[in-house]
Amino acid sequence: MNENGKIKLGISIGDLNGIGCEVALKTFEDSRMLDFCTPIFFASNKTISAQKNALNIEINYNGIQEASKAIDGKVNVVNVWNEIPNLQFGEATEEAGAYAIKSLKAAVEALKNGDIDTLVTAPINKSNIQAEDFKFPGHTDYLAQELEGESLMFMVTDDLKIGLLTDHLAVKDAPAAINAILIRTKVRTIEKSLQIDFGIRRPKVALLGINPHSGDNGTIGKEDDEVLKPVIKEMSDAGHLVFGPYAADGFFGSDSYKNFDAVLAAYHDQGLIPFKTLSFGKGVNFTAGLSKVRTSPDHGTAYEIAGKGKADYSSFKEAVFTALSIFKNRQEHTELTNDVLQKQRIRR
Repeated sequence: MNENGKIKLGISIGDLNGIGCEVALKTFEDSRMLDFCTPIFFASNKTISAQKNALNIEINYNGIQEASKAIDGKVNVVNVWNEIPNLQFGEATEEAGAYAIKSLKAAVEALKNGDIDTLVTAPINKSNIQAEDFKFPGHTDYLAQELEGESLMFMVTDDLKIGLLTDHLAVKDAPAAINAILIRTKVRTIEKSLQIDFGIRRPKVALLGINPHSGDNGTIGKEDDEVLKPVIKEMSDAGHLVFGPYAADGFFGSDSYKNFDAVLAAYHDQGLIPFKTLSFGKGVNFTAGLSKVRTSPDHGTAYEIAGKGKADYSSFKEAVFTALSIFKNRQEHTELTNDVLQKQRIRR
C-alpha cells in the first residue's frame, strides 16, 4: 500500500489472443477507477499499445521497470518483456500461452515481495499455458504452490458464494479424492474466509451431495453416507454451523442456497453451473485461504469475440472491487485482532 493509503492492484494480462487485455483496459478506461487503487499491469508498453490500438480503447499509461515504481493516479505498465508478441485474436497459440505465464509469474513475484497488495488475473487458456516449467491446470493450483495457506476456489457475489471441494479434476476422479481430511480442511477454510474476508461472524455453510439425490440412502452411491454425513455430524457436534448433504438440483431450484452464507460443492461443474447461471457477469473467482488476495472474472478467454471490442468488462470490474474490499477487510481484522491481543496483555 502506498503512503497515501492507495491499494496497489496488480493485473496479469492472461491470454493475449483472448479478451483479458480488453476487459482490463476497459475497466480502467474510466479514470474514476484510479480513485480506488493504483493499477499495475504486468506486460509491456508495446503490448498494451498494440492491444488498445487494435481495440480502439482510449487510455494513457505510465511505463515502469518494476512495480515498486508505480505512480498514483495513473495506469502503470511493468515492462516484463521488450519484444512485441504476435497478436492472433481468437487463436490458442503457444506464444500467447507463454506470455500469459510470463505476466502471471512476474505479478505473483511482485505480490510475494509486497510490491503489489492484491492481484487480479485475466483469463488464461489451460491448454496453451502448459510448459516444462508450468504444469498446472489453472491459476488456483499455481497460487497454492507459491503462496502460503490452504487454497479454495471460491466463486462469490454479494448474494451467492460457492466453494469447491475439488476443482480442476476429472469428474470420474472427484469422488475418490473426497475424504474426511479434505472436507474438514475446506470447511474450515471457507469459514475462515467468510469471517475474515467478508466479515460474517458465525457463517452457515451448506454441503452439496456427491451423488444425485445425495445417494438416496445408498441406492445411487455410498459416498454421501460413508464420507460426507459422518464429517458433517462431527463438525456440527463440535459447534460448526455446517449442514447437508443437500441434493444440488433441488437446493438451487428451491432457492435454499439463500439460507446459507456459503455453499461447498463436491466438484467443479456442480458448483459453477448454478453459480454462472444465477450470477454470470457479476461473479468473481476468489482464491480463498491464501496469504495474499487474488481474484479474477467469472469467464474465460472468450476467443469467439476476442479482438472485436464486444467484451463485457463488468465481471473484471467486480473482481477489482472484490479484491479491494477483501484486502481492506483483512486489514481491519488484523487491526481488531491486534487491539484485542494488546488489551489482553495489558490486563495481565
